[in-house]
Amino acid sequence: MDDEVVQRVFQEGGRDYFQQQPSTSTSSSSSILQSLPLHVSFDHGYYLLVKSIQELREKKEGLVTVGIGGPSGSGKTSLAEKVASVIGCTVIPMENYRGGTDEGTDLDSIDFDALIRNLEDLTEGKDTKIPVFDFHQKKRVGSKAIKSAMSGVVIVDGTYALHAKLRSLLDIRVAVVGGVHFSLLSKVRYDIGDSCSLDYLIDSIFPLFRKHIEPDLHHAQIRINNSFVSSFREAIYKLKCRSESPDGQSTFFLKDEAQTDNFIEMYLRPPSANEEARINDWIKVRQSGIRYYLSLGDQRIVDKNFIIRPKAEFEVGRMTLGGLLALGYNVVVSYKRASTSVNIGSLSLSLETIDTLGETFLVLRGTDRKTVGAEALRMGITGQWLTKSYLEMILERKGVPRLNTPPLVSATSVSHNQEKDIAAPKPIRTTPNLVSRLEDLAQPWTRSPTKSKMEPVLPTWHFASSDRSHGGLVGSSAFRDTMKLAPMPDSYDLDRGLLLAVQGIQFLLENKSVPVIVGIGGPSGSGKTSLAHKTANIVGCEVVSLESYFKPEQVKDFKYDDFNSLDLPLLSKNIGDIKHGRKTKIPVFNLETGSRSCFKELEISEDCGVIIFEGVYALHPEIRKSLDLWIAVVGGVHSHLISRVQRDKSRVGCFMSQNEIMMTVFPIFQQHIEPHLVHAHLKIRNDFDPVLSPESSLFVLKSNKQVAYQDILNILDSAKFCSSVQNFIDIYLRLPGTPANGHIAESDCVRVRICEGRFALLIREPIREGNFIIQPKVDFDISISTVSGLLNLGYQAVAYIEILIEVDHLQDAPSPYLQIKGVNKEAVAAAGSALKLDGSYTTKSYLQIILERLPLVERSYSGIHTHQAARLQELVDSIQSQGGSTPSESSQSREVSPMDGIIEDMQCRIRRLERWHTINTVLWTFLMSALIGYSLYQRKRQ
Repeated sequence: MDDEVVQRVFQEGGRDYFQQQPSTSTSSSSSILQSLPLHVSFDHGYYLLVKSIQELREKKEGLVTVGIGGPSGSGKTSLAEKVASVIGCTVIPMENYRGGTDEGTDLDSIDFDALIRNLEDLTEGKDTKIPVFDFHQKKRVGSKAIKSAMSGVVIVDGTYALHAKLRSLLDIRVAVVGGVHFSLLSKVRYDIGDSCSLDYLIDSIFPLFRKHIEPDLHHAQIRINNSFVSSFREAIYKLKCRSESPDGQSTFFLKDEAQTDNFIEMYLRPPSANEEARINDWIKVRQSGIRYYLSLGDQRIVDKNFIIRPKAEFEVGRMTLGGLLALGYNVVVSYKRASTSVNIGSLSLSLETIDTLGETFLVLRGTDRKTVGAEALRMGITGQWLTKSYLEMILERKGVPRLNTPPLVSATSVSHNQEKDIAAPKPIRTTPNLVSRLEDLAQPWTRSPTKSKMEPVLPTWHFASSDRSHGGLVGSSAFRDTMKLAPMPDSYDLDRGLLLAVQGIQFLLENKSVPVIVGIGGPSGSGKTSLAHKTANIVGCEVVSLESYFKPEQVKDFKYDDFNSLDLPLLSKNIGDIKHGRKTKIPVFNLETGSRSCFKELEISEDCGVIIFEGVYALHPEIRKSLDLWIAVVGGVHSHLISRVQRDKSRVGCFMSQNEIMMTVFPIFQQHIEPHLVHAHLKIRNDFDPVLSPESSLFVLKSNKQVAYQDILNILDSAKFCSSVQNFIDIYLRLPGTPANGHIAESDCVRVRICEGRFALLIREPIREGNFIIQPKVDFDISISTVSGLLNLGYQAVAYIEILIEVDHLQDAPSPYLQIKGVNKEAVAAAGSALKLDGSYTTKSYLQIILERLPLVERSYSGIHTHQAARLQELVDSIQSQGGSTPSESSQSREVSPMDGIIEDMQCRIRRLERWHTINTVLWTFLMSALIGYSLYQRKRQ
């Protein structure tokens, strides 16, 4: 559906198509634009925008211009930065075109003439210079040179990026709404009640939005509703202590790179709050120069010495602050924070002086908990660590201000100009339209993320039973077993679920002491592994996968989601040892060889008394009875496959319910996994779809140029080099009748990979940008019954490829293909240049390469070589006979062909393929990870 819409919008080259349409056309340009709006999520819109840019660059010559508009805090800047990181384009922020110190969102403060000249120069292939605005000096401080040849794509990012003055210069127009912008609106609505309409609130807090911003957003071709507000998925980890630190650290702040900033921070109490209102419900406003930043409450997690905060701050205008004050919010606490900071790699070290406290604090920040802790030890910073916020310290010293008293006055006198900046002008006010219910108002799409009632505050954890009469002494094993958590009443999205999971662990640590054993269960591809590792990164604990407990003799039937394949006695022993504080040995399972490779020792200490077990059967009754916290995760790629099947079936005129598809594709999940998830203490819906998000993608360069093995070794770090041989068999499944214009396209197929008898589903919709293939990392393991279920739904095997990677030897291809993969685009490009591969890259898939090499007379009806069709049919027959999608079908298949015979036949076939490759090809492989690529890039620079 999305591909068809993109092709219709850009079929003749973007804006040129609309400009060249004659006036007598049956459909005017405006009607075409209005008939093709896309309302998508942030991740889907991100993917769709990158793909649209790719489509348009292939169809038109010259520069592709993109405008991303929306209110402050909606996420438009994040979208522009993410797109630029993928395709390497130029981003022009509109804020640099400010003409003075007036309101940042004021239309008259933007120098449109200069911006239009810059865009026209780049479009005509001329180099240009864009202005640079300094918000501390409150003026333009210079210019930045932009070369037309630097990028074939330019993105204009700003509140008025879709204004009528710019629209004629833009090929792609994207509107982003939602995010923190509308979260603030929802909070205000919740705080002040139902006394005024939505329009009145918008005009009070964002007075320019309805008049000057919202009308332009309706002209967008892609409309993104960003429900993402604040998330601990990209948390900031902070260690803070008073500045009695070693003298050697003072040298850091004498460097030229040190930055000095002065902030004024204010906390606003809601008008409906009482004297004892929680400070987490207050709104924080930070002023830096002429910029104002707003965050909703003091959202953070404290774990041991670490303060963990989400990235939830966004810029607002002065009139937003004035509007909040006019609506009844009170500034109850304000103070000045002087900060001198220096960057140490990916970390930031700061000296912060708080005038109200009269003290200076040393703060170390970073995005990785272990890195922050290691750097603190290296620098000799040992604390005493502080976990209280500056607001808490001030309130402890001065008390919570009463509602009828003015805000605290800073101990340091503030200049007259600064007072004038804080006392923001009152906003534009309109006559209030009093209504009883917000739902009665007609809300355009631009306000869809806004809710009449703010989502309730996160519930708190409590025990369902705390009967001590049968539990013995507090802290004893018997007492711990009687303390059972009460399940949360609702299900939550991934971000809220992550926060609740961490809070649940902290609650258990405080009330049941160590150890705390957590189980995270859910279907394959739902996101449970990602959630486990994100939680572990915040809490600082170990994660153990239940895949480590596979019994080698039981996994040979390819049913990796069968509960009987787990070594339950060993798992029970390990959990028992952990509960009693004993060292234990955790198995390590090699998925490639199908056997245990070794054991690793694990010990739970007081310093980190948490362990997380994650796996499909983590919430099975035999396992969860020994766990303290049960977490269930559904959605993710698992749901994407169901949606994909439903889409394919509907395209051929066959409509099936999700339940019918679920029963066929995931029979084991529905019968043996799903019933256990309903008992979870915390239920999480993972709506994030990594298939449609290039954020976690790999950058891939592919070439069939001959490269000497020694040349590859020369550019690799010998300490991190590894070599292995893997035989892969890829089977492409397509539903008959799906439109493919007579050709087999990778996007029309579901790809199943067989490696060492293990099945993996590769749902990839790669983006091809220049020489790079940008593909999401969303491979996940499935059982043979899932493959059989797809075949029973009507999917047919239309292609069959045997490959070896990472130096890929394709059957029927004369030369091997070399692939360089990594998450750092520059590092991958540098490695390719070092191997002298420039000019030899291809972005074609192996499916395309194989089909292009086959003569038409040797192709079967499905488009593959005739001698491969027999092999393919053998595999399909074996899969169907062994992994029937229903118990009755499976039992019938087993009666016809015994299980042992099928397994032996499959193993013999794999051995024949391995011998064939050994005789006819030279097998060399290497794995290029992002870390290796980055080290190579650094070495090359040095």
